[in-house]
Amino acid sequence: MLELAILAFTTFFITIGPVDVAFMFAVLTAGVSARQRRMMALRGILIATLILLAFALLGEVALTWLGISLPAMRTSGGILLLLIGIDMVFARNSGGVSTTREEAREARARADISVFPLATPLLAGPGAMGAAILMMSHAGQDWMAQAVVLGALLFVLLLALVCLLLAMQIQRFLGATGSHVLTRVLGVLLCALAVQFIFDGIAGSGLVGQGISMAGGLS
Repeated sequence: MLELAILAFTTFFITIGPVDVAFMFAVLTAGVSARQRRMMALRGILIATLILLAFALLGEVALTWLGISLPAMRTSGGILLLLIGIDMVFARNSGGVSTTREEAREARARADISVFPLATPLLAGPGAMGAAILMMSHAGQDWMAQAVVLGALLFVLLLALVCLLLAMQIQRFLGATGSHVLTRVLGVLLCALAVQFIFDGIAGSGLVGQGISMAGGLS
């Protein structure tokens, strides 16, 4: 369970990115009062929590209804996280765990950014949604393991709330360079986790064993 907890926490921490989100939040709310900033932070976290819990609890049911196997989800989710990790290493804004240029431009014109872009895509972006489904499928039918995954998700969201409330201090402390360095380091870790998910998905699909059996039969 400890290994699962560490894996879930690391995956959610990287895909949600509390520090990166706080840095962006500070930029987008530069001219906003402290009270308004707190209200937007609380509302954004609440909405993001509901979105990610919905994906975590109902994602596997939706996959079954659509006829998508868990190995396929692990493989595709791993590929998605790998692409996001690569973007993080090269500090590119692809929309996976951050806003695109067009989204950031639209957000600056909004008085309230709690729903967009804070709740989604900054907090509950494609990477975090995919990670929620992926980690719950990794937990299987073990309710204790599922509780560990959900606990890790809620803990990371709590950390995100703390980071949002301290966003201005974090921005001053890290600066743009410090934020990019942290993003690149976390991107490398995410790439490694993503490749492991891909390996697990391929192994669970049975394709490797079938390939070996077919090769043996042909020989």
